[in-house]
Amino acid sequence: MKCNLRIGQGYDVHPLVAGRKLVLGGVAVPFIKGLDGWSDADVLTHAVINALLGAAALGDIGQHFPPGEAKYKNISSMALLKETMAKLVQHGWQVANVDATVLADKPKLGDLIPDMRKKLSEVLGVDVSRVSIKAASSNGVGAVGRGEGIAAQAIVLIEGKQL
Repeated sequence: MKCNLRIGQGYDVHPLVAGRKLVLGGVAVPFIKGLDGWSDADVLTHAVINALLGAAALGDIGQHFPPGEAKYKNISSMALLKETMAKLVQHGWQVANVDATVLADKPKLGDLIPDMRKKLSEVLGVDVSRVSIKAASSNGVGAVGRGEGIAAQAIVLIEGKQL
């Protein structure tokens, strides 16, 4: 039996600004600022998208969903993830698991992580047990520590399907 597994890694960071909603993993996060970007700037979902595209050797999020393109203005990153999953399935891939970390000193995210895992697992087409999300603080170091932005990292494992 041939093993057809691939690993992908993704990263994203956006600045925090006033006047925007904060969305992480498709979940609205109560906070006084939101992430600035062309779409909803959901760094967690963007990191997962980049990891998936990288694992399948399909490029990156900017190639598929270019900033500045009108149809992506303020779009939900979950819609972008759905499109990404359609591309992966078209190329014969399915998600085995996701492990992601959100880097933010504020707001505290622990209570919202179960909802983020559920939303991502639904779009990824996997059981919630295959989606891990952790929140980490930078302990006041750097732009994230100063509250200037939020970053996320993701690692995914995908497996080839018989077409």
